[in-house]
Amino acid sequence: MAKVLVVEDDVDVRTALVHDLTERRHSVRSVGAAWEALRDISDRPPDAVLLDLGLPDLDGFELLKMLRAVSEVPVIVVTARDDDQEVVRLLNAGADDYVVKPFTIDQLEARLGAVLRRARGGGESTVIEVGGLRIDVVRREVKLDSRPIELTRREFDLLAFLASRAGEVVPRADLRSEVWQQPYGDDQTIDVHLSWLRRKLGETAAAPRYLHTVRGVGFKLVDPT
Repeated sequence: MAKVLVVEDDVDVRTALVHDLTERRHSVRSVGAAWEALRDISDRPPDAVLLDLGLPDLDGFELLKMLRAVSEVPVIVVTARDDDQEVVRLLNAGADDYVVKPFTIDQLEARLGAVLRRARGGGESTVIEVGGLRIDVVRREVKLDSRPIELTRREFDLLAFLASRAGEVVPRADLRSEVWQQPYGDDQTIDVHLSWLRRKLGETAAAPRYLHTVRGVGFKLVDPT
């Protein structure tokens, strides 16, 4: 069971989501506006947020950016906007996943379960070390040469997955299915997140240290020493 906040202005859609998720044994609250959502998240932090973009007082995209400035709560965007540029924009702004209307409750439940598993991590303290890179999977903390590195949730998931297979070439398809929980998608999303990771690790694609591109195949994380 998870505590889920539904942010949706359409009363019928909101009522249906609350009903269906409650039937799945989740504890569900709902609001119909952006500022209401921010207050609710601040007062009673949920385990996950389902966010509609068409809100009456503020565009859902702007709410997502504001939310990401103060919280790492998993966010699944519920949208009718089904185009690659919009999806990339949402993921880059901090969305953990998205579903396109119309969708089934089974699909939503599967995506909700996936983001909650990633957010909660495993039950054991697991630390991955590659060269000067230290990744605590449970605490979701990263240090490079003993210096803390601030990463978004998706950046952390991507780095941790590559580090768990250090020295191996990881195909893009594996990143899509394991990190984004999607069997297919736009490779530009992966490239954007890798570019941000490289910047935070103090390297570039032209002069890589840890993150190397294997053209036409995928990526690998290596010990640079």
